[in-house]
Amino acid sequence: MSANNKNDKQNKEQRFLPTTRKEMDALGWEQCDVILVSGDAYIDSPFIGVAVVGRILEALGFKVGIIGQPDIKNEDVKRLGEPKLYWGVSGGSIDSMVSNYTATKKFRNNDDYTPGGKNDKRPDRATLVYTNLIRRHFKNTVPIVLGGIEASLRRITHYDFWTNKLRKPILFDAKADYLIYGMGEVAIREFSTALREGKDPREVRGVCYISKEPVEEFLQLPSHQECLDDKEKYIDLFDDFYKNNDPISAKGLCQKVDTRYAIQNPPCDYLDEKEMDEVASYNYIRDLHPYHKPQGKVKCLETIKFSIQTHHGCWGECNFCAIGVHQGRTIRTRSEENILSEAKEFTQDKDFKGVISDVGGPTANMYGYECNKKLKKGTCAEIRCVDYDRLCKVMKVDHSRHLNLLRDIRKVPGVKKAFVASGLRYDFIPADKKHGYEYLKELVNHHISGQMKVAPEHTSDRVLKLMGKPGKQPLIEFKKMYDRLNKEAGKKQFLTYYLIAAHPGCEEKDMHELKQFTTHELKMNPEQAQVFTPTPGTYSSVMYYTEMDPETRKKIYVEKDNARKEKQKNIVIDKSYYQRRKKSNNGMQS
Repeated sequence: MSANNKNDKQNKEQRFLPTTRKEMDALGWEQCDVILVSGDAYIDSPFIGVAVVGRILEALGFKVGIIGQPDIKNEDVKRLGEPKLYWGVSGGSIDSMVSNYTATKKFRNNDDYTPGGKNDKRPDRATLVYTNLIRRHFKNTVPIVLGGIEASLRRITHYDFWTNKLRKPILFDAKADYLIYGMGEVAIREFSTALREGKDPREVRGVCYISKEPVEEFLQLPSHQECLDDKEKYIDLFDDFYKNNDPISAKGLCQKVDTRYAIQNPPCDYLDEKEMDEVASYNYIRDLHPYHKPQGKVKCLETIKFSIQTHHGCWGECNFCAIGVHQGRTIRTRSEENILSEAKEFTQDKDFKGVISDVGGPTANMYGYECNKKLKKGTCAEIRCVDYDRLCKVMKVDHSRHLNLLRDIRKVPGVKKAFVASGLRYDFIPADKKHGYEYLKELVNHHISGQMKVAPEHTSDRVLKLMGKPGKQPLIEFKKMYDRLNKEAGKKQFLTYYLIAAHPGCEEKDMHELKQFTTHELKMNPEQAQVFTPTPGTYSSVMYYTEMDPETRKKIYVEKDNARKEKQKNIVIDKSYYQRRKKSNNGMQS
């Protein structure tokens, strides 16, 4: 953070963005320029997308109000009146259907972004519900703009697990005017400025809209009807969609939907380091708005209140993960100076106990390095940075910046502990011959709390290839390093493993193989595993719907029965499973 930015932050009155008419009156506002509606309660934090958008617009001089989790049974959405320029609608930090239902479609009782924790505030398909709510109470209103992960991942024809069918791009279902996709920090600035100046926002990069005519110079995707008629056409559509997500190399996309067209402009530019620092340095309260507090605490604050987000993006490209499509496959980092400034600010907070919950990002050990070729030409169209059996030679894994950053954070007076709780790519650590061992040693000695979480997801080579995950050998190498370092440090710290059952291509025999590996190689019994959930924006969901390998177009086994999905999960977590299986086999032999 520059000295001027730091002084501005210290001198500026710290306040929430208004969420009530009373707050608007106190500010002397007759009308907001923009009103943001979210499926989360209003938490003012750099980890909450709507709060970040609000602060970005505030810095540009816009009057911004936020309505978190409006009551859909009454006129709650009217509490701030109608905005002058536009409504911004988000389903929240988590896809509302994933937030509300498990992988076997059971309702979730808890919501970490709802005061009191009870899941009774976020409607199913929140983006659609809120848009309809606005249209019901404000006839012929100003434009409605969709954003957030729920909308971003549904900007083209997409598979909907909850209804088991392909749905149209969300702009058609929501009857909204525009959609800003991805992280969209640059797009939201340019879009809002264009509206304020009376210009056409359809020229802004990172924006989607509906058109009566195609944009001929854009890449023409298979139509919605073609996707309905032919599953291979749907794979073609997703291939083009996935490959055109980089600001440097992407083309605009055009898809026919009935008699109209879904238009996706090329992605907006990523923030550079200076801009990353600026967005992280806005005057966030890092708390729940007082409007919501009588309803109880929000659980997510336990994690995010004193956490530091070091970067955006991930180039790991796990096939079941949508981070690459939503955040991008290029790492954008904050400066060490800016991150250390944030750590020092924590120590001035009356609630800070000396513990930073997390120093990381989507993948913590991607901080501070990138492929120079990608930075100049964009992501490669045909080659992944990391795949099942290889790490691209051009991508030089280097943990040194994150290593030195962690050491500097520990030196901040008032910081007792700084954990790295974000996901780690364990396979990158043995791959980094210069700093990998030293980096892991630093984590073991100073930055984990009794256990480290890693995500091998599976151990069957066939399933791992479909997942886009590394093979077993890097995990074995990593575990040896981890165990040796703990022994040297005199610590009894453990590894816990994220595992997935019922991923496309996974059969019961693969779960037996996984169970044997965890028992004999890892010397442990997994206590948890998750059933795969198909969500928009991932190749794994394409596999689930089409029952084909998108690369070879060959048929693959896909488990779709909920009881058998649970059985796959239970194979790997059930402590008595093998005893029962042995007894059953003995009975059959007799």
